[in-house]
Amino acid sequence: MNDVTQRLSALAPLARVLARVEALARPVAPREAAVADAEGRVLAVDATVPAPHPPAATALRDGWAVRAESTGDAGPYAPMPVAAAWVDAGAAMPPGTDAVQPRDAVMPSGANAEALAPATMGDGVLAAGADAAPETPLRRAGERLRAVDVAALQAAGIARVSIREPRARVVAMPGCDAAALAVARGVSGQGANVIFVRALERALADQQTDIVIAVGGTGEGRDDASVAMLARMGQVDIHGFGIAPGETAALGAAKGHPVLMLPGRLDGALAAFLVVGEPLLARLTRLAAREPGTPVRLARKIVSTVGMAEVVPVRRAGEGVEPLASGHWPLQALTRADGYVLLPPESEGMAAGATIEMRPFP
Repeated sequence: MNDVTQRLSALAPLARVLARVEALARPVAPREAAVADAEGRVLAVDATVPAPHPPAATALRDGWAVRAESTGDAGPYAPMPVAAAWVDAGAAMPPGTDAVQPRDAVMPSGANAEALAPATMGDGVLAAGADAAPETPLRRAGERLRAVDVAALQAAGIARVSIREPRARVVAMPGCDAAALAVARGVSGQGANVIFVRALERALADQQTDIVIAVGGTGEGRDDASVAMLARMGQVDIHGFGIAPGETAALGAAKGHPVLMLPGRLDGALAAFLVVGEPLLARLTRLAAREPGTPVRLARKIVSTVGMAEVVPVRRAGEGVEPLASGHWPLQALTRADGYVLLPPESEGMAAGATIEMRPFP
């Protein structure tokens, strides 16, 4: 039990919290990684091929490589003699050919061949450099690599990329494992390398980390001491966010890296992480732009308190979405939710029929 209970100051407006995020967080140094291990990470340098890919025209399908103009007006009743060579999909086109005819469009006859249908130049052919060119990056710095991006880079022969991958310590205070594990998944989804720990003091003292995110112990309870420990070991810039839920969250720094402290209750931890934690990690990775949410129409109105940014879980209902909770969320609201919407602090709510952006939970 604490000798002195930590006190919550007045709630800081969201704009002030986000301004402090900008001041505290600096992009981490880039590092090289194998493309196969870089899914979900944010590129520090454009991913480009060193030379046109493919280097020469290749066949897009199995068939007969021919010169299109030599097939003229060929047809089943007017076959035309052609020079044809069989090619497999992915093979380089033979010299002097510019189209790939299907198997049945050419009739081999000993050492000769006859076209039974006309060909168009470029049919069945991938031109040199059509997959990728050095002057056009496949993915740009500041973009997150998706699974399809990893596959495309590997197909283009790119083996390594430069990424920004913050080292994050996610700390679960006693009794907060469920909320901390959900937050840890969200942190990993933002491109960080997550280490899940339970010792806050050790995490705050660790100089080999880029960010500490602690879950639990931020309130005014008799056993709440997370913020007080941060005050002893570093600095507390803001304790109390104008976010509902998530009011008792705190922001500060230790050992030169930012520290975000989230409430132990699942709804408060998730809300504060989504609104403040994601922008904090985006600063560390230098993410160019957040992925857009899904525009949805409200089936029922949402009432909000002016001055508080409110995170509201919603579920799809007919052609729109309906709110499932306000302020604090029952667990059943989370399990039924298809995502969440954020009401800005200047809003008194949103009327039924209004369009708003829905985002997924971690």
